[in-house]
Amino acid sequence: MAEITLAQGVSATLSAGKVIIKGPLGSNERQFNDALLKVEINGSKVKVEPSPANKKLAKKAMVAEQSLAKELSNDSEGVVKYFEVNMEAVYAHFPLTIEVKPKEIIIKNMLGERAARAADIVGATKAEAKEKKLRIYGIKLEDVTQTAANVRKACRVRHKDERVFQDGIYYAIE
Repeated sequence: MAEITLAQGVSATLSAGKVIIKGPLGSNERQFNDALLKVEINGSKVKVEPSPANKKLAKKAMVAEQSLAKELSNDSEGVVKYFEVNMEAVYAHFPLTIEVKPKEIIIKNMLGERAARAADIVGATKAEAKEKKLRIYGIKLEDVTQTAANVRKACRVRHKDERVFQDGIYYAIE
């Protein structure tokens, strides 16, 4: 049995195999298999426990319990404080530029290519670009990290030696 304590100002509601967590920055929804898990909400506490009647499903239910508990914990943290990934453009050959549109991030002049490269922004994630820096932030951890991964994938060097051509947008370590 896993128990999550919600942060102050965060509320959770349960409806038909779905947990909805609301906070000052927005709300996150999380679906779960109610045949495997039983979720209870008591004030600021959310209890997740396995409920399989079948022994074959017991192991699956234990894994699902831990996963859902961590996801709910992340969701409750995200509606209070944004999850954030900082990235930085690095180039030696051609100066690349970053442009943010509502649903995608455009990378121009990557390795001198005429065609711009695009990376999708997932969910309600937001992005800001200033000079060589890119900030990706949002309330759902999976969406923020998937958007950052989409940027890295869009900057992949193709048909050239990656040891020589290291241009791209990388995670900034602070």
